[in-house]
Amino acid sequence: MRIISANLNGIRSATTKGFFNWLASQNADVIGVQELKAQEADLTPEHTPAGFHAYFHYAEKKGYSGVGLYCRHKPDEVITGLDIADIDAEGRYLEVRFGNLSVVSLYLPSGSSSKERQDVKFSFLERFWPRLNALRESGRDVIIMGDWNIAHHEIDLKNWKGNLKNSGFLPEERAWMTQLLNSGWVDTWRTLYPEIPGYTWWSNRGQAYAKDVGWRIDYQIATPAIAATATAASIYKDEKFSDHAPLIVDYDYPLAL
Repeated sequence: MRIISANLNGIRSATTKGFFNWLASQNADVIGVQELKAQEADLTPEHTPAGFHAYFHYAEKKGYSGVGLYCRHKPDEVITGLDIADIDAEGRYLEVRFGNLSVVSLYLPSGSSSKERQDVKFSFLERFWPRLNALRESGRDVIIMGDWNIAHHEIDLKNWKGNLKNSGFLPEERAWMTQLLNSGWVDTWRTLYPEIPGYTWWSNRGQAYAKDVGWRIDYQIATPAIAATATAASIYKDEKFSDHAPLIVDYDYPLAL
């Protein structure tokens, strides 16, 4: 089973840069996308890969946020949002279920633009925690993929010393991620590759991409049983569809049909 996560920084922009052409060759089972920056009326058939069922959670604000899931097989159930009005207005959570498997596309808020948005981010982390616990304790196999907007450890960003006071690497955010992983969730990339940074996002400022001055903020976080079946992961950088790169993880796991 191949799962791909990609923050598109605008689905229409990523389409013009060849994202769906590349996706056609990837043999993925489920693809999670984040930061659609589009509404339902903006999407056309070219925004859904052939042979996939498409589901979206749009933000109410135009040109902002939003998540989606493309599924090769039709899921048994689709869960849109967290039933928290202000969070759901930003289109940040979408879950599909196949038998005992849940796959989530998540776009956690950034706090980099202002103190107000950082407060929104902290509020999201606090209110998302009960759902994380419920998923973990449900007995289901769960993969939560997407842009978590947190670099956990020093290995997860190039310039960690210069970012100790910046959103995405704040002590409170990192402590939350530590608590998450100590509670029973598994970071698949870091488990597979303890010593490989695995950057997935680069600032558009300077020569960050060319010099690989990146951050690892896109994750596939999973419950232990399915995380243990992860056999390989990669980050696709041969083409640039967005300021993020797609994260691909292969699991030796039978997708229930």
